[in-house]
Amino acid sequence: MPRVFALLIFVVLGVIFPAGAVAQTSSTGGAEFSEPAPIVAPGSKATLLPDGTAAAPADAPQEIQAAIFAANKLLDKPYKYGGGHAKVEDSGYDCSGTVSYALLAAKLIKGPLDSSSFMRWGLRGKGQWITVYTNPGHAFVVIAGLRFDTGFRDRISKKRGAAPGSGPRWGGPRPTRGYHARHPDGL
Repeated sequence: MPRVFALLIFVVLGVIFPAGAVAQTSSTGGAEFSEPAPIVAPGSKATLLPDGTAAAPADAPQEIQAAIFAANKLLDKPYKYGGGHAKVEDSGYDCSGTVSYALLAAKLIKGPLDSSSFMRWGLRGKGQWITVYTNPGHAFVVIAGLRFDTGFRDRISKKRGAAPGSGPRWGGPRPTRGYHARHPDGL
């Protein structure tokens, strides 16, 4: 229902984007459902939708849109220590496995990294589109202005019933003291 509401809002605003799941009849007589189509919103900032997914900004480079679309696929996954490292498609994800999943989809890394390895990845400082915040014990990423994290819960993510450590979720800003900011070249 929240996705329908989000669709209605975007249509009213005059933004046209692909519809969600489409049912098709399979050769066995059952229905097959495809994944919801990625949503793109106007502008240069990602938009948090009522269902907890993020709409990628239309002005963002393809890598940024790909990272957001991939991150949206992890929203129902639980936190799992080591998740996303031994295998990219996993039953749950830890903090750096979550960040790795998004960056792998954007083709910004070749394989999953742990939080300590992210401290040496990319360039120092904040990026224009994407910034990984990391220390030896935790990592999270800010993509087009939205934070994707497994740990910290702000009022936005708590409102959706997400407890700290419950798994990957989009949220608003969080304190970054004690973290190293890293970003990919050019983004």
